[in-house]
Amino acid sequence: MTAQLSQDVGEANGKPVPIGSVSEQVDGGQKKALEDQEKASQEDQERDQWSSPIEFLLSCVAMSVGLGNVWRFPFTAYENGGGAFLIPYVVVLLLIGKPLYYMELAMGQFSSFGCVRVWNVVPAARGVGYGQMIGTASVVSYYVALMALTVFYFVASFSSVLPWTVCDPSWADMTRCVDPTTNISLLNHTHGDDNLIGSTEMYFQRNVLNELPDIDGGIGLPEWRLTLCLFASWVILFLTLVKGVQSSGKVAYFTALFPYVVLITLLVRGLTLPGAMDGVLFYLKPQWHELLNLKVWYAAVTQCFFSLSTGFGCLVMFSSYNGFRHPVARDATIISITDMMTSFLAGFTIFSILGNLAHELDTTVDDVIKGGGTSLAFISYPQALANFPGVPQLFAVLFFLMLFTLGVGSATALTGCVITIVCDQFPSWARWKVSAAICAAGFLVGLVYVTPGGQFILNLVDNFGGGFIIFVLATVEVVAINWVYGVRKFCDDLEFMIKTRPNIYWKFCWSIFIPIALLGIFVYSIIKMEPLRYGKVEYPPIAITCGWILTGAAMLPIPLCFLALVRAPDTTTVRTCGWILTGAAMLPIPLCFLHALYQSPEKGLINKIRHSFSPNRQWGPMRSGDRQQWLLATGREAQLEGTQANLNAAFVASSTALDGAGTGDEPEAEQEQRTKL
Repeated sequence: MTAQLSQDVGEANGKPVPIGSVSEQVDGGQKKALEDQEKASQEDQERDQWSSPIEFLLSCVAMSVGLGNVWRFPFTAYENGGGAFLIPYVVVLLLIGKPLYYMELAMGQFSSFGCVRVWNVVPAARGVGYGQMIGTASVVSYYVALMALTVFYFVASFSSVLPWTVCDPSWADMTRCVDPTTNISLLNHTHGDDNLIGSTEMYFQRNVLNELPDIDGGIGLPEWRLTLCLFASWVILFLTLVKGVQSSGKVAYFTALFPYVVLITLLVRGLTLPGAMDGVLFYLKPQWHELLNLKVWYAAVTQCFFSLSTGFGCLVMFSSYNGFRHPVARDATIISITDMMTSFLAGFTIFSILGNLAHELDTTVDDVIKGGGTSLAFISYPQALANFPGVPQLFAVLFFLMLFTLGVGSATALTGCVITIVCDQFPSWARWKVSAAICAAGFLVGLVYVTPGGQFILNLVDNFGGGFIIFVLATVEVVAINWVYGVRKFCDDLEFMIKTRPNIYWKFCWSIFIPIALLGIFVYSIIKMEPLRYGKVEYPPIAITCGWILTGAAMLPIPLCFLALVRAPDTTTVRTCGWILTGAAMLPIPLCFLHALYQSPEKGLINKIRHSFSPNRQWGPMRSGDRQQWLLATGREAQLEGTQANLNAAFVASSTALDGAGTGDEPEAEQEQRTKL
């Protein structure tokens, strides 16, 4: 800064300015401007960037292509019209998923900040960033617990006999367990068909989860084997994140590409098995009448929304490490299409193998589907893999390694989002220490999910911390950018950044279609809301209350519920925790709005409100060169003059006054004043 000021010495005109008045001027508002510039300059030098554009692209692919593509999309498509579901899914992708993906990438790249400080654009909406942090932290807390299950199965797959294929007396109820060696006629004589359970399902429920029938008596203590798997998962995440994008970008080459190798391998193998085509046709058989069902379109929106990971703040975080001129629109198109095609590929792979399982069991495909999510991944699919001819252990190892790899790609983005928020707020903190602290906290919170009642809590947090709240935050985000800041200004910024102005398609989706669609989804979800259940067990009202407060304070209720349930209160406590969760994720929005009003220098409530919805001086490109060009290009020369030209004039004028004051040694006070200037 001193060098910049000294370049203008000799260019100033006018009469000399007294030293004291200049000092006061610098000590006032311009001192703050100088500090802002120095801070921006420091961040300019310290902000990490991707080593190459391909690392950013692969990291986004690894984040968006996650567990939901493999174990959620196939079952969702099957439940909502089969092949006909692809029509609403593609429409939603083009009108909501892809435009929202592009908008969030552009926000992060333009500002070079995470999902909190990016809201310098509309300070009153900064609570959206904190709400996304809470929602993201809630999701990653149980997401890594699901990864721990894949680690457990991965290790078990190295056994000479896959352990879920036989009923072991150490964990199985031998009067109800059925495996290929069981004489079913003897069991039917005692219990009947309805009470029999396959060895794969019983292995998951009784040996892996040690699951409780309900949580009326508490959730129990963490299972030691799953605790070790959870610890291993968080250690791998920490090693991936320890150096920020410099380390996670390298890992993305594996996490983004390896799952495709396994999916294609399993698909090729599956299609060669008898009955495979029956499964594929069952998956694709269109039910055209379902296109008129609003539930199908709602399912398409939720699947597309959460598959792409929009609304969580991760996209803003990833793109904030891009170069300012990176062609982010191209990447948004590539990633959204890749995510869609991966979901289709996973559906073909899953149902080809389920078709073979149905053939082997001499039944229909719908009879071997135990449901989506964990039921598909840890019951239906392991059972299908066990029936593979040859070496089923090999395919089991590949499958669960693929699931873990998919989990690492998504969890890296979710955890990195929280780390970036902290590092943006406290840039002097060492990133590896922040990463270690957050990973340690995630492990401790995650212990609640590896208890015998942990799946009840996981389902509760997933519903309230990772579902409802994300729709609300995304709606506020779209409205704040395109209606408060303004779609025209946003397009001006994008045109300045990537030299291409968004066309009418982007403007229509951002400013009209997406806000209306998300609002409609919100209303529909409220109208169609049903009592939350885990399996057939309905949650007590207090648990739902806790969930709603989770949508407000998200992470806090998790350890509180854990401590409370260990003491085995009545089940009403659980539901109350659920309501508390949904309520607390929303809390940052009004709090940050009130804080923006309080910090506003304007006088009068109306002026304060207007000021809080206007971009502050920190909004814009973070790097100094890009920022100066943007200020000039958008007619904001006043900001540039306030921070640079006025200081230059003050320095030159004061130097003239000192030089003309006399000769000889300068008094000590004058030396101090000159140094300060």
